[in-house]
Amino acid sequence: MSRFVVSARKYRPDHFNTVLGQKQVTETLKNAIKTGQLAQSFLFCGPRGVGKTSCARILAKTINCTNIGPDFEACGVCESCMAFSNGNSFNIQELDAASNNSVEDIRSLVEQIRYAPQSGKYKIYIIDEVHMLSQNAFNAFLKTLEEPPSYVIFILATTEKQKIIPTILSRCQIFDFNRITVKDAADHLAYIAGKEDIRFEPEALHLIAQKSEGAMRDALSIFDQLSIFTSGNITYKAVIENLHILDFDYYYKVTQFLLEENIPGVLLTLDEILQNGFNGSDFLSGLSSYFRDLLVCKDESTLKLLEVMPQTQAKYLQHSKMVSPSFLLNALAITNQAEIQFKTSKNQRLQVELALIKLCHIPSIFRIQDLPQEDSLKKKRLTPDTNSENQVTKEPDILIPDDLRIPSPHEESQEENKLIAPAPPLQPVLPPKNSPLPVSNEIRFKIPKKGEIIAAKEKDESGLPATTGHKRSEAFAQESLNAAWKILVMELEKGTNHGLFSILQPVLPKLEPEFKILVELQNPVQKTLFLEESDFLAQFLRDYLKNDFLHFHIQIKPQENVYLAPYTAQDKLKHLADINPLLLKLKNQLGLDIDY
Repeated sequence: MSRFVVSARKYRPDHFNTVLGQKQVTETLKNAIKTGQLAQSFLFCGPRGVGKTSCARILAKTINCTNIGPDFEACGVCESCMAFSNGNSFNIQELDAASNNSVEDIRSLVEQIRYAPQSGKYKIYIIDEVHMLSQNAFNAFLKTLEEPPSYVIFILATTEKQKIIPTILSRCQIFDFNRITVKDAADHLAYIAGKEDIRFEPEALHLIAQKSEGAMRDALSIFDQLSIFTSGNITYKAVIENLHILDFDYYYKVTQFLLEENIPGVLLTLDEILQNGFNGSDFLSGLSSYFRDLLVCKDESTLKLLEVMPQTQAKYLQHSKMVSPSFLLNALAITNQAEIQFKTSKNQRLQVELALIKLCHIPSIFRIQDLPQEDSLKKKRLTPDTNSENQVTKEPDILIPDDLRIPSPHEESQEENKLIAPAPPLQPVLPPKNSPLPVSNEIRFKIPKKGEIIAAKEKDESGLPATTGHKRSEAFAQESLNAAWKILVMELEKGTNHGLFSILQPVLPKLEPEFKILVELQNPVQKTLFLEESDFLAQFLRDYLKNDFLHFHIQIKPQENVYLAPYTAQDKLKHLADINPLLLKLKNQLGLDIDY
């Protein structure tokens, strides 16, 4: 049985023209050879598997070729080219800096370059993974790299350019290598499959190219693995099964359930995905990518960013017409937040399920917020009334949590349209005069009409809302104010504004001179939420207590001796550093970082 040679080695490029996806680098190097303007040190930077070492070998072989062709490519038949191909060239030396990174290794290299080449014009040293050299090794290499003998050329290659010290970078001619595009990688795999008589489906090779993430060597390794797994017949289904990839159909199915608000269906689909051995983090990442691809399909100018086969692209286009951009943007925000919280969550499956349930609620939120209402009525949280007292007002199907508040695409700015004066009077059904509390807990309000809202904007000289008749100014005691306040809180509890209800429930208003109502809140956030609804709250109390001069005065309670326990890693480090300042000094000296 003959020895198997992997495709990454068997089809490794040996000429500049065969290098894949790096035309800007190969053309520059060929022109340098043509004009004789070769630098004494080169630095090839880029991701793994994109051809850095291959280009270094081709450059070294071409420089020493004694019979360069008209296209400035190595002939491959001269003595120097044959010696390089056989691996016994004395003029081209390769050094792996990952295993030879000490000062002694660099000093040994410096000793070798003192001797001129026996044949050929140059001695070429290729140092791979040069970022692995130690600090002392870099320092020992500086002088030689800056002023090497005229017959020496250094070619350095690295995947992490940021780890190389600036003094080395300033002494090299730097070439940045690009990632291999999905199309170029898929075409190259198809070429190799034709050479090896391997049957394939174009979608399968395209998926392999996507999975390699721009590294051709990785794509060839996956290609060899699948050619063995499928016995020379690479299909899309075999790639999905062997590489453990979630199929496009799963994301399509999940998205359909989300649009239909089918929570049981989406949870059962997630269970099926997890039962097949997929990780929740991979599912969230793939779902985010799917939403991103649907968003890309919304505009023809960005359609080229969708790196899929034409058949799959047509499916994406068809599905994108069924999903609104607002849904996709909010869905991306939810899935992105879920991905961030996934690793720190103790119950990771619950984290994914919560994200999917939030996604199912997005269409309902848009339907509620897009109802044609007056701007002031959009902010109303109390139950409206109609002409018939027996007619029951329909409550929304869902309660929108604060963290799921999503602005509607048609919603106008609240700040610009906010009424200067309080809204027109709400007319509650008052309890009997002799009873401190109403017989029934239910109070119905008359919805102000558009004309009444416009009339409410007018003010008289005193700054109070204008009324058609005499201003009410009946006196009331603290007990009456407490009774009215309790009724107001009960109505808020029955509405959807649970945030305002939780703020006002523990508050006890205080009656002060000139009908001023003192309300003490805990923090500025509560004050902001209260002020948003203050017009309706004040008008309710004015109507209940029959006093149009009633107004609010807001105060924030001072916080005394509040202790906040350190929660995040940064808070804990700061807390410990306050106890012992030497801790920060130890952290900086050892170059430590916070473990998130």
